[in-house]
Amino acid sequence: MAGAGVIDDYVTALDRRLRGPAPVKGDLLAEARDSLHDAAAAHREGGLTEEAAQRRAVAEFGPVGTIAREYQGVLGLAYGARTLRSVMVVLPLAYVMWELNRKFWIGAWADFDAPPPDWYLTIARFNDTSAWLVAGAAVLALLIGRRLARTAVSTTTLARLAGVVAAGAVGVSVLGNVAILAATAYLDASRLLLTPPVAAATVLSFAIALRLAVLARRCLVFSSV
Repeated sequence: MAGAGVIDDYVTALDRRLRGPAPVKGDLLAEARDSLHDAAAAHREGGLTEEAAQRRAVAEFGPVGTIAREYQGVLGLAYGARTLRSVMVVLPLAYVMWELNRKFWIGAWADFDAPPPDWYLTIARFNDTSAWLVAGAAVLALLIGRRLARTAVSTTTLARLAGVVAAGAVGVSVLGNVAILAATAYLDASRLLLTPPVAAATVLSFAIALRLAVLARRCLVFSSV
């Protein structure tokens, strides 16, 4: 390994170990590179050669594995916060989109032939409020996470908590949608024969939930070190 490339090789090895949002990752790597070059410059002024100065700077900075664990926690937390913000905004918007579509193309729901049982009404109310519940949970998680970030709680722990909350929020949303579809099919399957625009909105809602589920899974992956 050439002396002039000691820092470059170190940063490259660090880069290979990190997973997460490219902008945040780039900032962390740039910060590491700048710190190493500053330290190497100080050692050169102290009389070391270029190679020795870079090796000393790298040794003082810390092993790649140790620094990678610290940086990975930061990356996981950044991705977790971004995912929670997506949950907070996208799921309510998807619900509003579906409801507006339904009102435009279908209008008010026709009454059942007989009054629906209480369990069906409970499922319907749960489905109607699930988007707002999960949005509230995402907001609460972001606020609590911001407060905990000022304490001794590690970024890795906060990133995992963000992933768990995001995964749970998506799960609740999907559960509400699936439950109301299954319950409606049980009482009156003909109601599931929606107009093409409403059916498309339904498919889009599930696609959005699936995408958010992928993001939530990545939160947990990126927080693992």
